[in-house]
Amino acid sequence: MSIEAINEQLLRAIGVGVALIDLDTLALNFSNDTFNEWFSDAASTAHLGELFPELDVDALIVEMNGGGRLTTETSFKLRRRTMTVAMEFNRATDTSQNIAVLVCQNITRIKELESMIDSYSVMVERNTHEIKREKEQVEKLLLNMMPRAAYEEYKTFGVVSPQLFAPVSVLSLDFVGFDAQLANHDPGVIVSELNDIYSAFDRIGAQFSCQRIRTNGDSYVAVSGVPDPNEDHALAIANSAVRFLRYMERRNTSHPIQWSPRIGVSSGSVIGSVVGSQNYIYDVFGPSVSAAMHNRTIADPMTVVSNEEFATQFSDSFQVTPKVGDGGFVTLEDAPDPMQKA
Repeated sequence: MSIEAINEQLLRAIGVGVALIDLDTLALNFSNDTFNEWFSDAASTAHLGELFPELDVDALIVEMNGGGRLTTETSFKLRRRTMTVAMEFNRATDTSQNIAVLVCQNITRIKELESMIDSYSVMVERNTHEIKREKEQVEKLLLNMMPRAAYEEYKTFGVVSPQLFAPVSVLSLDFVGFDAQLANHDPGVIVSELNDIYSAFDRIGAQFSCQRIRTNGDSYVAVSGVPDPNEDHALAIANSAVRFLRYMERRNTSHPIQWSPRIGVSSGSVIGSVVGSQNYIYDVFGPSVSAAMHNRTIADPMTVVSNEEFATQFSDSFQVTPKVGDGGFVTLEDAPDPMQKA
């Protein structure tokens, strides 16, 4: 077998087509077997533009008359399939004829693989965004269930160690006549009302460094000093409590459903931790939580009840009134506005 025959077989094996192009007529003076297999008998008589309809023939002529070399890609129909080839034109300079050598390599499979890789990359990127979005939603949900410090500990170690917090202050709130409200209104309306009210409470509490710990129906519990210490924890809870009532008074004037909260507050120590292994939730419990809940049960509608020790330290900021018949317990209210007295 001759060297030329061996070279031809090698070119065919790697899918390379070779042709000589008459730059005056753009006809093929020569084409190898690979090239002929692509175009059958048409290769010997066809115009270059007819074989490769997407090829910019004008750009080819400009390049051949200038630099004498052009590298490009083009596609054409081959037996009902689209074939893509990488084309390299080199003008022959050591001949009297105005010809160029065309080398075409079949890169259809490469293009298909590139397309698959691009599609896979898009899919991976989309899935990555979905995972990121779901992760953010899970994080947001967990942050609604526990303080950030507890969340960070849970994310790192998988558990939240019980911790004693002292001193802290606790607020416990519920609504008078809640069962009657449930019986008289559609459940969807009640849920919407509570969502609106509790969201407002959360915003008010955040202004005073108070953290909502849990809600259970009409029960709302918030603390100050957990997990981050707060020297003014009692004042923060007191401010939140009276502003909760102020918000409810304004809301009741413009909403058809009237809500009457009662609030108990207390200071002391609490234990904070995640309770449960599956349906887990961050919770606080201890003497001050029990005291706040007890104070709530003896509070009248639209009032805040605390023990005397808690309330008297804010006599300059709030109006403190002894609760008759409940020795040692007092109600907190906004201090009278001096301008209104005048």
